Amino acid sequence: MATEALTKAEAQPLRNAALIGALGIVFGDIGTSPLYAYKEALASAGDVDALRPIAFGCVSLVFWALIIVVSIKYVLVIMRATNDGEGGVMALTALALNALKSERSREIAVLVGLVGVALFYGDCIITPAISVLSAVEGLEVATPVFKPFIVPIAAGILAALFMVQYRGTASIGRIFGPVMVVWFAVLALAGIPHIVARPDILAAVNPIYGLDLIATHGWIGFHVLGSVFLALTGAEALYADEGHFEGKVIRIDWFSFVLPALMLNYFGQGALVLENPDARTNPFFYLFADWLLYPAVALATAATIIASQAVITGAFTITQQAVSLGFMPRMEIRFTSKTEASQIYIPQANWLMAAAVLGLVLYFESSSALAGAYGLAVATTMVVSTLLVGVVARNIWGWSLLKTGLIISLFLIVDLAFFGANLIKFFEGGFLPVLVGAGIFTAMVTWRRGRVVLNQRIARENPPFQAFWEEVRGADLCRVPGIAVYLTSRPDRIPPSLHLNVKHNKCLHDTVVLLTVITERIPRVPKERRAYAEQLQHGFIRVILRFGFAESPNVPRALRRVAAERRAELFFDPAADVSYFVGRAIPVPSTSPEMSEVREQIFIILTKNATTATNFFCIPAEDVVELGTFIEI
Repeated sequence: MATEALTKAEAQPLRNAALIGALGIVFGDIGTSPLYAYKEALASAGDVDALRPIAFGCVSLVFWALIIVVSIKYVLVIMRATNDGEGGVMALTALALNALKSERSREIAVLVGLVGVALFYGDCIITPAISVLSAVEGLEVATPVFKPFIVPIAAGILAALFMVQYRGTASIGRIFGPVMVVWFAVLALAGIPHIVARPDILAAVNPIYGLDLIATHGWIGFHVLGSVFLALTGAEALYADEGHFEGKVIRIDWFSFVLPALMLNYFGQGALVLENPDARTNPFFYLFADWLLYPAVALATAATIIASQAVITGAFTITQQAVSLGFMPRMEIRFTSKTEASQIYIPQANWLMAAAVLGLVLYFESSSALAGAYGLAVATTMVVSTLLVGVVARNIWGWSLLKTGLIISLFLIVDLAFFGANLIKFFEGGFLPVLVGAGIFTAMVTWRRGRVVLNQRIARENPPFQAFWEEVRGADLCRVPGIAVYLTSRPDRIPPSLHLNVKHNKCLHDTVVLLTVITERIPRVPKERRAYAEQLQHGFIRVILRFGFAESPNVPRALRRVAAERRAELFFDPAADVSYFVGRAIPVPSTSPEMSEVREQIFIILTKNATTATNFFCIPAEDVVELGTFIEI
């Protein structure tokens, strides 16, 4: 009993720390949406004579959007679909693939998932730009003197944020949670006095006000619905960050703290506009007295930096997963923490995002202008998540066809309504994230198809082990001391690098390891399934290493463990010097291509810019012999 009591006493501080930490990592994006969501919803209505129905309708739509989309769809339903504890559209795609049997269904699921992943990057470049701009614009409410400096200040903050990414988030992450605790408390406290002054705004919980706004105002109502969608920014993050925090922790935070704070603030903004129609230009900052404006701007800026950091970290995570699953070329992945595997830094992704975000700030120059660009990509990603979770619910959770159809249809109706409302913003800037997503989608499907073609060519041109040995055993090959590890993507075939070495150097090492690294569709592979090793003839050993898509594929470390555990059986000395022979397949256009000329060129460019297997598999450069070969695709 004493031990049990001690465990509970120790667990409580850990649970409290997780609850505070989740506020900083998970809810930063959706927590900063009050800065601009209600303002843009009112602006979408234009100059109307009767402000009251617009104010009530916008609050009502925001309220029910947060209830249906975030609370029910994401927090209660989709967050149940975890892939060994990992969330997000990439993990959900892998989960759906495991549930499907037919190859055609799996291929459709892959394409749908890749659409969601590609458009997620559109969200990643817009969110930091619109969040930081909207916070800094609070200075303009304090005094017009700051107006010419809004864009330079926002650009400077964002540039600094991207420049420090290489240092990791461990140190600054410690203050994320406490800052966001203060932020959500301020959101609630800022709204309460105005609700007390105009308690009639509470009637907006009646969905009739929102439905009436859409039904009676025609095209204006549709525009408003597209802007209300801004209140849902970060809903995908609740699911994507489930790999960092338990679903229970996220649910407790959402229902007990975050949702009430957001509701009080949105209702407070609605009450303020009823009381003072001039406040509609920036209702969030008008909630504060003049003497509180500068502290409010400072706190809002800190909150948007945290929100931006969470989005950037999410982009790194999903990029790592996409690379591991073979949907993107290998990239340099740096681990910025000795204890947390989820804290990573990807230079290529960081600087591409930095250029895109700063470009958006300099081009649009205001959060209102950027609001037109936001929504379409995220709305499409939400549709993708709904479709994929439908597959999971039917095939893994065992829901009946009727239950699955009813619940998923309800979610799709809401998702498609928001999608349609955002579609009309396509020419107002919505095309930008769509173009970004289309480019990334094209790159991913081209890379995936190109790798399939490349591996098929390699398989045709390189024989199985027994055929290879029959071919070379008559040659006068000398055996040299040491262990040679040849990386091969096909465990049933001899790698091109071994062929080349035998052809040019006329020798083989005493021990030859044919090593294949496989990435599973699960985040982490249990240690007992990590490795398969088989003793072949003539000093050859076949080894297959398996890693999850959220793991770092450290090949030397895993190989040493295999050698140590099975040394007597495999005659493989883990302390011996090991040389790694890495083949670099250089694709060239084929006379009989299996892809279009454009896709061939895209694949060749992606291959040239991919990180080498040496870096990706954590192999010391001094132990590597790289052999290149040209392969037609």
